[in-house]
Amino acid sequence: MFQRVLVANRGEIAVRVIRALHELGIEAVAIYSTADRHALHVRLADRAVAVGPQQAAQSYLNIPSVIAAAATTGCDAIHPGYGFLAENPAFVAACEDNDLVFVGPGAEVMARMGDKVQAKAEITRADVPVVPGSVGAVRLEEAAALADELGFPILLKAAAGGGGKGMRIVDDHADVEGCFHTAAAEAEAAFGDSALYVEKVVRPARHVEIQVLVDSRGEVLTLGERECSIQRRHQKLIEESPSPALTPETREAMEAAAERAATAIGYRNAGTFEFLLGPDQRFYFIELNARLQVEHPVSELVTGVDLVREQLRIAAGEPLANVGRASRRGHAIEIRINAEDPARDFAPAPGLVEDIRAPLGPGVRFDTFIESGRVVPPFYDSLLGKLVVWDEDRPAAIGRALRALGELRVTGIPTTRELAIRILRSEQFASGRYSTSFLEEEPGKRLVAVAE
Repeated sequence: MFQRVLVANRGEIAVRVIRALHELGIEAVAIYSTADRHALHVRLADRAVAVGPQQAAQSYLNIPSVIAAAATTGCDAIHPGYGFLAENPAFVAACEDNDLVFVGPGAEVMARMGDKVQAKAEITRADVPVVPGSVGAVRLEEAAALADELGFPILLKAAAGGGGKGMRIVDDHADVEGCFHTAAAEAEAAFGDSALYVEKVVRPARHVEIQVLVDSRGEVLTLGERECSIQRRHQKLIEESPSPALTPETREAMEAAAERAATAIGYRNAGTFEFLLGPDQRFYFIELNARLQVEHPVSELVTGVDLVREQLRIAAGEPLANVGRASRRGHAIEIRINAEDPARDFAPAPGLVEDIRAPLGPGVRFDTFIESGRVVPPFYDSLLGKLVVWDEDRPAAIGRALRALGELRVTGIPTTRELAIRILRSEQFASGRYSTSFLEEEPGKRLVAVAE
């Protein structure tokens, strides 16, 4: 096992990884920008290294600075968390070039899976269904022709990345050109690559993903699914496991597909295969997230598997203790608490957190980095923390989540807490009959209006 690991991130995920390192008896080295010099992850780490000014491009995304921080502190490995450099093949290659173990998949696999077009082609060869669409990147004229062939609506997606960037739904011919240019410009700004591909929109659809762990021998453990359909602008707000939409047969088929795909592409470490699920139980691969997911605690609570510890063990060359299908028990729900104002179209709301009180009690977990009297800087992601609950069944878990949200207090800045309460109290969520368009539909509009 490693002696010292650098955590190449900030916020709640840096805190999460540092705690896992300490539980394994490993020294943790933090990095920080000038905006984060007093942050919780800096104080929890055994050592901390400044890597640049407040702008992420000059600090957390600065590969030479991050590598230098690891090298000068004598680290054996780097854990990237999620976001920033977590899915950057050049960063993985830089780690390898400097004899640092990257806690995640190799650079070559990451590069292949980061190209969404190539990823779809490889997944198809593994006999995993994909959403109908273009074989590769397309020009504007080809996108318009495909729209005629597939039928509207279609989805334009960035070939070089995900997370909702460079993505537009097109409902008719009049919008194709404008949406194409907007998506291409957004993709260029986010990923340095304006290439787009086309997918048929599956509607109504649910966003369901399968968590996998793969060790150095290629042995695979699947940890069931996470339901991630409550979203705004393709960004997840609430996740749960198990999904109320899946039959046992579909669940096994999806896990088998993820296992088959992981083996075919030579994947290693933790990864998530994302699928769209139609009302007919048919599912389609959309992308592989070659990293730890924000919503990983949902899987941890229903399986009892600590995913960060397993990531570190796999990276250190240790075999998985169990393979096949992880056993599961109960129901878990995660609610993201963001520094955003739902009344202003989820505009970011940085500022001073005057007071924060985390909920307590059985089956409640609150992963955060925020403390009373600290400022949420405007330079990074708006996520303040993740409230995760577990109980024996879904109705009990919803009740526990509502109780915990009622106890949670964040004053000084707007958050998505009240909106989350209204979503969990809605008939659609309680019944389990919801889709990715939940917040776009009339009940969702009323939810946001009430939050105003």
